[in-house]
Amino acid sequence: MNSFSVISFLVIITCVWIFAFKKSRGVSVEGAEGFFMGGRSLTALPIAGSIIMTNLSTEQIVGQNGQSYIAGMEVMAWEVTAAIAIVLLATVFLPKYLKYGINTISDFIEIRYDAKIKRIVSLLFVITYVTSFLPVVLYSGSLVFNKIFRIDELLGVAPLTAIIFVSIAIGIVGILYLLIGGLRLSAYSDTVYGFGLLLCGLAVPTLGVIMLGKGSFVGGLDHIVVNTPWLLNSVGSIDSAVVPWPTLLTGMMFNNLYFWCTNQMIVQKALSGKNLAEAQKGVFIVGFFKVFGALFLVFPGIVARNIFGDALINTPDEAYPALVTHVFPEMLYGIFAAVIFGAILSSFSGALNATSTLLSLDFYKPVFKKDATDAQITRFGKLVTVVIGLSAVAIAPLISFAPAGLYQFVQEFNGLYNMPLLVIILLAFYSKKATAFAAKFTIYMHIILYALSKVFLKDIHFLYVLSVLFFLDLAVMLLVSKLKPEGDFELKVFNTKVDITPWKHTKVVSIITVVVVIGTYVLFSPIGFAR
Repeated sequence: MNSFSVISFLVIITCVWIFAFKKSRGVSVEGAEGFFMGGRSLTALPIAGSIIMTNLSTEQIVGQNGQSYIAGMEVMAWEVTAAIAIVLLATVFLPKYLKYGINTISDFIEIRYDAKIKRIVSLLFVITYVTSFLPVVLYSGSLVFNKIFRIDELLGVAPLTAIIFVSIAIGIVGILYLLIGGLRLSAYSDTVYGFGLLLCGLAVPTLGVIMLGKGSFVGGLDHIVVNTPWLLNSVGSIDSAVVPWPTLLTGMMFNNLYFWCTNQMIVQKALSGKNLAEAQKGVFIVGFFKVFGALFLVFPGIVARNIFGDALINTPDEAYPALVTHVFPEMLYGIFAAVIFGAILSSFSGALNATSTLLSLDFYKPVFKKDATDAQITRFGKLVTVVIGLSAVAIAPLISFAPAGLYQFVQEFNGLYNMPLLVIILLAFYSKKATAFAAKFTIYMHIILYALSKVFLKDIHFLYVLSVLFFLDLAVMLLVSKLKPEGDFELKVFNTKVDITPWKHTKVVSIITVVVVIGTYVLFSPIGFAR
């Protein structure tokens, strides 16, 4: 990056901070509701921006485009099918969560089952965020940031040193965001960065296509369709290493339901809405973003394959950085760097906020200090934010020394509990007879079976494993609840905190979203572009 790019980068980061700070001042962060939940004041755009940017990491941008460089549009399943789960979040899960007035997913589990199963789930969330998300998103994000913008060359230092510098910068900024403005400040900055990422993200493949067409966008698209039609096929084979097609409506769908509908890190942002209607509108924006996000999370890899040919076939993760440096104007590097910095920052602060919320509301007050005041809970939350945040910054560079197997294990940690958690919540909605004992038994059984699958079924795609385990978990929980009943559950008093009148266009937008998902798959299939 040249000096102009560095200056523009710093100016953008500063301006976003000032904007978000001013927007967040309407809610005090001295109380737990304000600090952890944004005072339940968020409207649709901040909700959408916060969810999108918490979910979206630079590792995802580089990794999925690297996969698509080899496998093509098949990779879009991770993005596009998520929109179906997001529709269910808006229409099924959110109305029930907000009716209960919960702050955390585990709050809902305690209301429906008991405190012990609540803490088991909370602990699993915390362990996941602390060990497999926060340090990983810092390290991988900093690695990608350095790869694209060559910070090591700019500073004249070793790559690992540059990664440490970037990790420290993102970690400190993320901690300060939460300490100064809590979830609300973070949500408004995420919204700005989200718009920036959409614009810059779409600019990269657009410029690449125009380059392929020698100045013509249509000519570039024609070049891709004629020369690499197989890369435009989104339907993976039955034995695909990316996404086998039979798992689209089974393992992939169950995994999406867990991530988008029961994951504290994501759902907390929607629970911070000023009412159900605003939360639903925000969530639907996320759904459309996930569908069209494939255009900059997957399609650039195909553009890169057409530009560079097979030159990067052994190092596909270099495809996106190479494409950016090849097509993006150098004068605009500062803007793009600010957007990428924001993506890493948002993922980090989103997970950090969820972690401090769980530790403060699910452990500190109910377990260690039952008479804690609102101010004491908030102070503890801020302390946890600093301690966990700095720990992640310290651990992040060490990931570079971890063996590949360990890194892969960390990435798949969610499989230890995602399916039983989904089953537990679904039965909480639709079964009066599901019991707390059955919930605990199902979690323990699943952990054992999932661990065994990692040893004995290593060659079987994990989405097939999740497909089987979901139905097995469901059957076991229903059976154990029947064999050891605890009576029928019925809650007559709800602690509803916001207006839960649904958005009037919910049904229509839900149908449109599903149609767009199906249409996208048809477009990128043998009856569409992939001829």
